[in-house]
Order: sequence, then C-alpha cells, then structure tokens
Amino acid sequence: MAALAYARHGIPVLPVHEPDQGGACSCDRGARCAHPGKHPRLRHGVTEASTDEEVITVWWLHWPRANVGLRTGVVMDVADVDSEEGWHGLRHLLRDDIPPGPEVRTGRGGRHLWFRPTGFGNRVRLLPGLDWRGAGGYVLAPPSRHASGVDYSWIRRPTSAIPAGPPPLVELIKGPGLPPASRRVLHPDRYAEAALAAESGRVATARTGSRNDTLNRAAFALGRFVGAGLLDAHSVRRELTTAARSAGLGFAEIRGTLRSGLTAGIRQPFDSREHLDGREHLDGWDTPAA
Repeated sequence: MAALAYARHGIPVLPVHEPDQGGACSCDRGARCAHPGKHPRLRHGVTEASTDEEVITVWWLHWPRANVGLRTGVVMDVADVDSEEGWHGLRHLLRDDIPPGPEVRTGRGGRHLWFRPTGFGNRVRLLPGLDWRGAGGYVLAPPSRHASGVDYSWIRRPTSAIPAGPPPLVELIKGPGLPPASRRVLHPDRYAEAALAAESGRVATARTGSRNDTLNRAAFALGRFVGAGLLDAHSVRRELTTAARSAGLGFAEIRGTLRSGLTAGIRQPFDSREHLDGREHLDGWDTPAA
C-alpha cells in the first residue's frame, strides 16, 4: 500500500476523496464538487494526518480507492507548479539551477517539487502558476488519480536526500519584512496579493476551535481589498474555500462565513493612504520594497 510506504518514511498521510471514471468526486456533492478528488475524507482534514500504520491500514480498508494525501511541512515542503507559465517562472527565478530532488507529475500535467521544510506555511501565487505547500498544507501523491483520469506519477523518486530550497525561492516564500510604521502602502495591488496569500495560509493552518473565526477574520480583511477594487471576489472565495477545506471546515459553514465576512469587509474598503502599524501586518507579507 502506497500510503504505508510514505508513512514509513515519516510523512503523515491522510485519505483524500477520489474521482470516479467520469470525474465526479466520491464526496456527497459528486459531480457538483468544485474540487473533485482533492479534499480530505477525514472530518478534521490535514490535522488528522498520521504515520500510525494501524490507523492508515484501517482508513484504506474502509476507503480502498482513496487518493493519497501527504502533509507538508514535516518531511518536505512542495513547490506546486500548475502551468507552463509557473514552470517557466520558477526556472527564471532559479536561473535554471533547479536542485535534482523528488519530483511528481500531477494529474493535470503540472509538477510537485519537494524541498526540505522551510517552516513557512502555504503561499498562494508566489508567481503566476506557482504555489507553495508548507506547514499545515498537503499535496496528493502517486498513485492518486486526477479527475481527468490521469494518475499522479514520479518524474524523480525520493531515492536521495531532499534538497534545501534555493535561496531565491525561500526569499520569495518568506516575503519582504515589515516596513516602518509610518510608511504608506506604495503598491496596494501587490499588498493585496500578499494579503491573500497570507490569509489563505492562516486559514489552512488554523487549529480546531479557531477555524471558523480565523476564516471570518480573513474574509473580512480580504473583503476590504475587494471593496477597494484590489482583489476579485471570486478569487478570494476560491482561495479561502480551498484553505478552509484543507483545515477541515464543511462547505455549508464555509459559505455562510465567507458571505458574512466578505460583505462586512466590502462595506469598509481598504484605503491605500492608510499607514501601517503593528496591528495591520500580515505575518511578514507587507508592502514590497519599491
């Protein structure tokens, strides 16, 4: 069983819903699911990922066709390249000097590149077509199946040491430092994108008991950018829904919380003339240097 093999290497595993032959998800929403074959079967999502062989065996006896999810941030972080644009952007960033570590071909033709854990959480759209799955995140692993019917497969198996993240990539993940309190937001559009990445990561890693409140706060904060025309409401809903599902929240709860938080935030649009203070920074994802 592939799940047990990953667990024996110290990677926490979780069962993920799988698509049927027509691409419909095994969850209750079936063909109406927005993320077929990509969200956890476990009630508490990635927080229940385990390396316990007995637990994993019971899961796969119950769901023998489940896709295999691997929790990131423990043994590895993953650069999630989902388009040619993302691949070219990563190669350009690293000047084609990409470390020869484990690499997966995803079901839709993208790539997962494994690196040693950085300690950072998930980051959305580091570059167009490039996301980062870190602490509190997860990725699908071979032999999982994509809704297109194509299996995830190895380009390069993890037969050697997982490489460290190249400094230019780590700096991009880390983001710029907090500017002086008196500095204005010089690039509000870039600040909004950084806020979206930070808030999505915060929601994805929220602990049980604080998940809904974290989602509500994130929706409000990002709703302010939507109200200012700096973010698209559909993109915010999509990213926060993905993050909240990763944290283990249900669709009904997510919809209601997003509706409430976004509506409140949109009514108080972000003003780029505002000054930053210690209460407004977003985990290091503040205004990039001009």
